[in-house]
Amino acid sequence: MSNIRQAFENGKAFIPFITCGDPDLETTKAAVLEAVENGADLIELGIPFSDPTAEGPVIQGANLRALTGGVTTDKIFVFVEELRESVTIPLVFMTYANVVFSYGAERFLSTCRRIGIDGIILPDLPFEEKEEFLPICRKYGVDLISLIAPTSANRIAMIAREAEGFIYVVSSLGVTGARAEIQTDLTSIVAAIRENTSVPCAIGFGISTPEQAKRMADIADGAIVGSAIIKFLEKYGKDAPHFIGEYVKSMKDAIR
Repeated sequence: MSNIRQAFENGKAFIPFITCGDPDLETTKAAVLEAVENGADLIELGIPFSDPTAEGPVIQGANLRALTGGVTTDKIFVFVEELRESVTIPLVFMTYANVVFSYGAERFLSTCRRIGIDGIILPDLPFEEKEEFLPICRKYGVDLISLIAPTSANRIAMIAREAEGFIYVVSSLGVTGARAEIQTDLTSIVAAIRENTSVPCAIGFGISTPEQAKRMADIADGAIVGSAIIKFLEKYGKDAPHFIGEYVKSMKDAIR
């Protein structure tokens, strides 16, 4: 059984997203440790990319700050290896297919296995093209996490049946970023997922308040938050981890 299952074994999961190296890897480590201490069940670690097509301006900014600061995939691998000395909850990378492809998929995923990464999310990898990476992911025991969006419609069952780790349900059309209101009929999407798999699902994109997190966790098995956390890093820089810890606690308390 995948380590990722552990994130969903104690009630609803809260999953924060943090871009590695924004503003530096020391701050990323402090932010992750604060998130874990305050109830995060799984952490999504973003590997920065120059053209993050799924991201809104907030996370685009984080990617730019991290890359400008000199972060590299190799530095992130070393960072995760050190992080694993004290962090036991599941960790997944979120990045883009070109990052894995240009590094060399075999080399990238074998390193993920060695340093303790449990899964990988590639938002620009269509379901129909996942065979390019799936066999290598399976070889090294790294779950290739599927995304299901409001536009998935008649593909939901097909994606759900082959899903691993957890399913990332995209709440809204468009890119990442906080939204005042989420109007997608997520209940029917999650119902279709549950008819086809026992793999847990968590909703992301647009969630920023404890009330929204609770609504999403009531529908699904967990809530994912990125932009709202990155805003603390944008505003407070190296002082952000303390604020991130308080925020994670408020979100986790809301979905318990």
